[in-house]
Amino acid sequence: MRRKMSIMILAALLCGVQSPARAEVKTPMETRNAALRYWQAFAELHDPPVNQEMRIEMEKVLAGEAPWDEKALRGIVATNEVALGIMQRATKLPECDWGLEYRRGPEASMAIVPRSYVLARLNLLLAIRQLSMGKSQAAVDTWIAGIRFAEDLSKGGSLVFALTSKGVMVLEMRSIAVEVKKGLLNNAQKKQLYAAISKLPEGGFDWGKIWEIEDSGLSIFFEQVRQAQDQRGFYEKILGQAAPKDCVPPNAQQMSAYHDYMRKVADALRLPIPIAKTQIEGLVADRKKICSAIEVGIPSPERTNEARQEIASARADLLAVLLPK
Repeated sequence: MRRKMSIMILAALLCGVQSPARAEVKTPMETRNAALRYWQAFAELHDPPVNQEMRIEMEKVLAGEAPWDEKALRGIVATNEVALGIMQRATKLPECDWGLEYRRGPEASMAIVPRSYVLARLNLLLAIRQLSMGKSQAAVDTWIAGIRFAEDLSKGGSLVFALTSKGVMVLEMRSIAVEVKKGLLNNAQKKQLYAAISKLPEGGFDWGKIWEIEDSGLSIFFEQVRQAQDQRGFYEKILGQAAPKDCVPPNAQQMSAYHDYMRKVADALRLPIPIAKTQIEGLVADRKKICSAIEVGIPSPERTNEARQEIASARADLLAVLLPK
């Protein structure tokens, strides 16, 4: 309370308080960028306690293996009400630009990834708590906010962001499916969730775009290697392993083979999942043409496509539960 009062007093001092007889103070235009609000939510975030028993209980509740325990878990959600409120309101904004420093390549900050994961799981706990208290519509709104947050997390980020988003999205959809089966939602609420989930692409988001960002990041890294005074030392510092004897830095022909492979993978990841699997399997020979210094930094396209499948399966299962034929 004292903190909020201090903020109000500070705002009054900065903006000036006008008497009722004068014109109303015009408030500044608010942002359309959800990421700015998410950063505010991260600043308000209180990490869950380290207590091992409580962590185990949380995992069981999130997995649908145990009912909500108000006495044990209420405090975790209560201490993060401010952060969760900011996050949920942010999901209603039309844009999301995380402001990442793409020019830094692999050295770009990843600070939002662990914070996003924690916040998303707390949001899911909140929905489960709301449903246990008979607040089914509040739970539905919280679930939908969680799905939108997972979507926003994948925007403009590398594969690490996308895989974190995938984990959040799959956990969310599986948890919703468990709760829906308890019969605590009415038909209108099920249709509301169905509409939100059915809008998602089969694989959750554009994995081809994410792969292109991955390509760009590794390209920037090798340009940094080229400009470094100690090229091999810089390579080893960033990748955490000894630099190969050749290809540090790669020449134009070696980079061209790399870009060609990455483009083909990105194109494949925009195809239906089974077709993408076949296309990626056909690119094994292309990958072997890439020199080892580059190849070691390329993620697995097979596992990326499997991540798409994991979302697609969770999505299909949830839609079937929400609106059975």
